[in-house]
Amino acid sequence: MNKADLVDQLAEASGLSKKDARAAVEVLFATDPRNGVIANALERGDKVQITGFGTFELRQRKARTGRNPRTGEEISIAASRAPVFSAGKGFKDRYND
Repeated sequence: MNKADLVDQLAEASGLSKKDARAAVEVLFATDPRNGVIANALERGDKVQITGFGTFELRQRKARTGRNPRTGEEISIAASRAPVFSAGKGFKDRYND
């Protein structure tokens, strides 16, 4: 499912117009600084927790040593922050009876 499919499904399930459903999806998932409810919350250091569905959070990765797969040469990988999603219990249980 891509974003257009998500917009279509949201419009159908909620009774919103496709224009309103598209706007809702854009505002929720956008990564630009003006929009992006989830991205902005993570940037502020907040978790986005949707009960029964899951949690979006920003995690810190430590600096580490890796290998260039082509040459085998050791390389230094800098510390970074990464957005992660953890599925909630209700969401996981739906697929693991």
